[in-house]
Amino acid sequence: MNLARLQTLKADFLLFTTAIAWGLTFLMVQDAIADVPVYAFLFWRFFISTLLMAVIAYKYIPAINADAVKYGVILGTVLFAGFATQTFGLLYVKSSIVAFITGFNVILVPFLAYMLFKQHISKKIIISSLVALAGLYFLTMSGSLTFGFGEVLVLICALMFAFHIVLTGQYSSKANVFLVVLFQFITVTVLSLVFSLGLEPATFDLNFDYTFVKAVLVTAVFATVYAFLIQTYMQQYTTATKTAIIFTMEPVSAAFFGVYIGNEILTANQLWGAVLIIGATLLSEIKLPDKFKPSTLFKRNKKRCT
Repeated sequence: MNLARLQTLKADFLLFTTAIAWGLTFLMVQDAIADVPVYAFLFWRFFISTLLMAVIAYKYIPAINADAVKYGVILGTVLFAGFATQTFGLLYVKSSIVAFITGFNVILVPFLAYMLFKQHISKKIIISSLVALAGLYFLTMSGSLTFGFGEVLVLICALMFAFHIVLTGQYSSKANVFLVVLFQFITVTVLSLVFSLGLEPATFDLNFDYTFVKAVLVTAVFATVYAFLIQTYMQQYTTATKTAIIFTMEPVSAAFFGVYIGNEILTANQLWGAVLIIGATLLSEIKLPDKFKPSTLFKRNKKRCT
């Protein structure tokens, strides 16, 4: 195995841990926002993440330049747009349907990567994306899918998350990763604060109970600083489309964590969906031997015909 292949596998594994971290914190966030406004929660989560990231990136601060700020602001704005449209969508649509529509980004990413940056997408990855989407359907769907106002909002959310994955892949190697992540967090913090002050009854005067503080601290450390730092750094070594496939493991980990911690019960369809998603992730990692590649088979058949 060559060094480049080993680096790609390492990047994919660390991105996998990011998806697991998001899934494991799902119940904590769900419990916290039951009593705290969503944008207020996002503000405190990203505010603490910004402080932690500032400590981590401290030695790079003298190297701040226009590119780091620009890329961080762009990524932060797109990320917040995803959170915002998803949150408003939850006011109109069941959370299970929101999860499925959000998962459409696994299909949107390869098309955006090709349209924006002419990235070639292999047939194997396209198939993996379709299998992952089918898995998401079985795992998350528990109602009828229509397209009203709420569903349109969540579809925009999926598009924003797809943009975020594709743009992260492009920007991660063009500026200092630590500074890009720092300014991304600053952007989400500021926008969350503006939306919370403008739309919610409280931002600072909250009940800082154990549930809220635990959820904020855990998501800030693992689901934000760790997750987005890993994503931004590791997407230099893998493709945006494969990243999107790996990230479909988030609802899988959330579902299984819900079983063991939240005493939830997985249906047969949900288990089948989880199997499909895991299979899609493994398929995206398989490197076909040369003898099984279409171009090789074509050449072999051509020789036999002559």
